[in-house]
Amino acid sequence: MFSKVLSAAVLGIEGYIVEVESHFEGGLPKFFTVGLPEGAVKESKERVSAAVKNSGFRFPRKRITVNLAPADIRKEGSAFDLPMAIGILAASEQVEQAKLENVVILGELALDGRVRAIKGCLPISVAVRSSKIERIIVPQENAKEAAMAEGLKVFPVDTLEDAVELIESDFDREPFVVNMKEVFSRSAHYHFDFHDVKGQEQTKRALEVAASGGHNVLMIGPPGSGKTMLAKRIPSILPNLTLDEALETTKIHSVSGLLPPDTALVATRPFRSPHHTISDAGLIGGGQIPRPGEVSLAHHGVLFLDELPEFKKNVLEVMRQPMEDGGVTISRAAISLSYPARFMLVSAMNPCPCGYFGDPTHECSCTIPQIQRYRSRISGPLLDRIDIHIEVPAVKYKQLSGEALGENSADIRQRVVTAREKQLKRFEKHSGMFSNTHMGSREIRTFCKIDSEGDSLLHTAITRLGLSARAYDRILKVSRTIADLEDSENILPVHLSEAIQYRSLDRDFSGMV
Repeated sequence: MFSKVLSAAVLGIEGYIVEVESHFEGGLPKFFTVGLPEGAVKESKERVSAAVKNSGFRFPRKRITVNLAPADIRKEGSAFDLPMAIGILAASEQVEQAKLENVVILGELALDGRVRAIKGCLPISVAVRSSKIERIIVPQENAKEAAMAEGLKVFPVDTLEDAVELIESDFDREPFVVNMKEVFSRSAHYHFDFHDVKGQEQTKRALEVAASGGHNVLMIGPPGSGKTMLAKRIPSILPNLTLDEALETTKIHSVSGLLPPDTALVATRPFRSPHHTISDAGLIGGGQIPRPGEVSLAHHGVLFLDELPEFKKNVLEVMRQPMEDGGVTISRAAISLSYPARFMLVSAMNPCPCGYFGDPTHECSCTIPQIQRYRSRISGPLLDRIDIHIEVPAVKYKQLSGEALGENSADIRQRVVTAREKQLKRFEKHSGMFSNTHMGSREIRTFCKIDSEGDSLLHTAITRLGLSARAYDRILKVSRTIADLEDSENILPVHLSEAIQYRSLDRDFSGMV
């Protein structure tokens, strides 16, 4: 007795089809699962056995072998419970095998036969649609997520009995559908707005420049100056996610199990803020079977590292490669997986261990060697990859107590979008470039030309501050963004002056204390 049921799994953030084959033979009752199953898959036999019995079906007392093909790829997760149960029912002739053609089945089973939600439903649905398979059976909680793969007939079920009834009736019910554009527009709402921020006009200008060019930012200021408050509002001034970006972002959150119940799409820019005690695997991704880290969860959004010097040095150093390449590859003995990681890094720190170096209202209790050691925790190569350094002073009482609100995020976003549109047009023939921060040396030479006056200004600044070659490139990139915001085709000395201002803290970090 033999049956075959189609299911699917996730490798990285991409889905692939898995054939669940069930075979019965005589002998002592036993249940074997083969095909490189991991822990949760090995435990499926106990859930499947109980769910079949508690749903009113007969569980065969035979030697049962379930094979998950392809057998050379490790399988993990609980999504194979439901297809295993259906396969066993088909092999024991309680479900008609012919009715299982052209349908993929997913779901975790509770012991009483209820079907629970799974991880990675969106990438699996996209893969099923690409495989020309017409129908998919998913848990009720995953229905909206699965329906994001337009053109695929999605059938949600609540129980094993419900799934069997659906199959036996030749799928006589209407498939679940959602209006993708409506879901996208309804979900694209931010809870934070820049109009809540009082004062800090210079910092807000720097963040607008950063958002316009996708530049990385480091904010330095005393405790309570509003660094975290400002950082949380940066996604609200970035251009809205496109549908393709939203789908890619949702895939990552889906395979990580971070998609809220009944949520179809991540329609806003992600904002990730890991604690400084995070490990390198937590930040970059890792595990025996690699999982996405915070840099990938922040894909198309903002990664905020508060108290930057408090992060372990090895954790910060492994972040340098994703910042340059926009992706991360995690290699293990069994497998090597790649995850996208194109994010905007926003970091914050105190100017010294006590936090009050340079503050006019508080006395700093730190010695010069303590301040130097504190700042040296951030390596030069990492600092060079941060385009904009901005001092965030404490807000004065008069500004805090005033009734005037700051400019709202929608108005700032409009200027950011206009600048980004100029960049998209500029880079339309350059694959993989979407903003000024992605420019390499060749593009900088092409699009960031300066006149003799600007060259003299830049030479003086580089010489006096002792900036590196990478910092030189950063200044030109930021200058190009400032020129785009001012609707200027050429980079003028005034644009260079503002960009140099955003690198002046390099001098502090090289021992100017």
